[in-house]
Amino acid sequence: MVTLENMEMHHDTRAPWCAVYTRHQHEKSVSEMLQAKGFDVFLPLYDSTRRWKDRKKVISLPLFPCYVFLRGGVERRLQVLTTPGIHMMLTRGERIATIPEEEIQAIRRSVEGRLRIEPHPFLRCGERVRVIRGSLEGVEGVLTRKKNLYRLILSVEMLAQSVAVEIDALDVVPVVQRSVVSLYTESQRHAECLQRI
Repeated sequence: MVTLENMEMHHDTRAPWCAVYTRHQHEKSVSEMLQAKGFDVFLPLYDSTRRWKDRKKVISLPLFPCYVFLRGGVERRLQVLTTPGIHMMLTRGERIATIPEEEIQAIRRSVEGRLRIEPHPFLRCGERVRVIRGSLEGVEGVLTRKKNLYRLILSVEMLAQSVAVEIDALDVVPVVQRSVVSLYTESQRHAECLQRI
């Protein structure tokens, strides 16, 4: 039985975020079932226009296909894994993998903003930037360009997936690297990207 005390415990904002891998096109039903069990669930969606010969329709699709984020699943692993539609919880070795709060909040702020957002291939190369104004102020990501539009690529390392949000290039500044090792790694990564092109 889920009581008010249990619900408060399950929505503990200090609990780490984790991700579950779901059956194809079961993200929304899994999200609803986990919420009914008292979990703090995050399923980021984006609007996609589908065109047929005679009509267009806007549908909401998961930003990360086959993944649902939840907080507090580590302590109640059995309740999570027995939810229909869930294949597994993401792990690192034998431990449940956690997703940094900053990555979840960056995605949440992007989805809740008025900017256009869509899935994007996971990237490691490119310049890392920080947004200095607007609804995404303080969010860090990789700046790319598609046609005449600039996009901020936000990544969830654990899933090896990214999303792209349109942004004004004047609203970002480069992120200063913190150490010589990270400078070397970034320059090496940049060189690898140039070799692929």
